[in-house]
Amino acid sequence: MKESLGPKVFGFPAPVFMVGSYDENGKANIMNAAAAGTCCLRPPCIYVSLREATYTYHNIMLNKAFTVSIPTEDQVVEVDYFGIASGKEIDKFKKVGFTPVKSELIHAPYVKEFPVVMECNLKETINLGSHTMFIGEVIDLKVEGDVTTTIPVKSDIKLIKVDLEKLRPLIYDLSLRGYYKLGEKIGNGFSDGLKYFKK
Repeated sequence: MKESLGPKVFGFPAPVFMVGSYDENGKANIMNAAAAGTCCLRPPCIYVSLREATYTYHNIMLNKAFTVSIPTEDQVVEVDYFGIASGKEIDKFKKVGFTPVKSELIHAPYVKEFPVVMECNLKETINLGSHTMFIGEVIDLKVEGDVTTTIPVKSDIKLIKVDLEKLRPLIYDLSLRGYYKLGEKIGNGFSDGLKYFKK
């Protein structure tokens, strides 16, 4: 029998999204967003949910843009620091020795040392209570070549995809507040379940 724990969110491991923004003086900031993910495929959109008390909340409201950089499992210490330090009080980039890069497409910075970045224009905000959901339309996905895989579609067409096994991204457990690395692949999407169509 299941035990009731009340109205709480169970924190499935979530992606570790590092949100980049500029303040009113053009100072680059980066933060770790615990509530974040994909919310639409066409147009491609992601979301980050932030408390109004955060520095990043006000930066995004001001500039209507943000980036999301994806770190690797080797960068867990810096990632956690970016989540607990406040950009109001310190230059987090300078503190850890990372490099802010100004996006050429939107008014927001990203982290040079993280291998993947999504550059987003703010599409919509939704006040949900303790957090406001910022929905960003992805204008561009930039990746380092060593974390990609090329998939042949036709003889003259190839797709470049981010390869999770090469990227080794972090995931976060909201329930127990732990960082984890990905495990082994155990199935194939849009493939394994096809056996039930044959019965």
